[in-house]
Amino acid sequence: MTSTLPRLDALVRDRAEAGKRFFPPEAERIARLCHRMAERFARGGRLLALGRTPAARSDARHVAVEFVHPVIVGKRALPAIALAGEGGPLHAQLDLIAEPGDMVIAFGAEDGCGETAAALELAARRGCLTIAFAPGAAEWVFEPPGDPFVRQELGETLYHVLWELVHVFFEHRGLLEGRPAGAVHDTGASSFLYPFLAEQEDDLEAVVADVRASVLVKGRETTALRVDTIGRHADVLGAAAADLRAGFARGGRLLALGNGGSATDAMDAVADFRTPLAGGPARPALDLTEDTAIITALANDIGPDVVFARQVIAHGRTGDVLLALSTSGASLSVLAALAEARRRGMRTIAMVGYDGGRIAGEGLADHVIVARSEHIPRIQEAHAGAYHVLRELVERA
Repeated sequence: MTSTLPRLDALVRDRAEAGKRFFPPEAERIARLCHRMAERFARGGRLLALGRTPAARSDARHVAVEFVHPVIVGKRALPAIALAGEGGPLHAQLDLIAEPGDMVIAFGAEDGCGETAAALELAARRGCLTIAFAPGAAEWVFEPPGDPFVRQELGETLYHVLWELVHVFFEHRGLLEGRPAGAVHDTGASSFLYPFLAEQEDDLEAVVADVRASVLVKGRETTALRVDTIGRHADVLGAAAADLRAGFARGGRLLALGNGGSATDAMDAVADFRTPLAGGPARPALDLTEDTAIITALANDIGPDVVFARQVIAHGRTGDVLLALSTSGASLSVLAALAEARRRGMRTIAMVGYDGGRIAGEGLADHVIVARSEHIPRIQEAHAGAYHVLRELVERA
């Protein structure tokens, strides 16, 4: 898809090519890693996600919420926690809680951070399974191609796929080392609701082959959706970038928000804008998901629907721009924040999924980018590509 923005066309091509290069050669290893992780979860292991820098922290928090929050019907919550830079040195935090059966996934090791490397070394000595994105940093290393934004997008897809497909092996109890095989049951049409009733022993290689095929399908799906979302909204992204440039020129700021995985996307977007890019300056940005004391106080004392609107009242002013992320396009806390932003003369950008929900249907934001999917992980992956492109367009239009 060709737009009127040559730079955007190049960014779309980069993402299409990177997705095609990464998943086919890695699908087999990803499938086997899902099996090894399922074995550890089955024996009581936990996933510990590390992120020292602001961007790495957003990924650590994202992977943790995905594993703990069972948004797939019938799937179990799996224990995961994020250890981020604000908690102190990563290796010191890990030293206190890591156990031999745990898994550790580290973000930011590719930046050459000695602290992250030390944490991974400690985890390996303790008997943890380790995952990272830099050569030699861990037992399982993945190196997505492309620029830093593209690599981060592919890394997000990777951990989403791990989360989705690790559950497959729970449906084959006999394939999990250290866990006794269960009886075989035919649950028929109910299997999608109660998958654990049908746990069975099977041939490991056959299941791995099925999971590998699923990895390839999911890789193609996310690449196609990311390319479509960015390409189809080229003019919208260009106009949103223009609003941001104008706002920054007048002393305005970016305010970003979202719930759950979308909250971590807001964290990431803010981290990206606070980082200089392409010769441009760091840009002022506020993460309205960041302060847990404010969010929990508002949710407890007034209600969850106001956790962002009240912060917009406190911080928002004419010249600011609000970036709202919502996979459904209908989250009440997001709708309230968008309405408050408009009352205050702010420009608004929304990234949504499905058919756009109320935000797109009722025109509740000035610029709306819709990732047309009904699968939350794919929507979030497309959103990451869109706000990364938005960041680049602010400086490189």
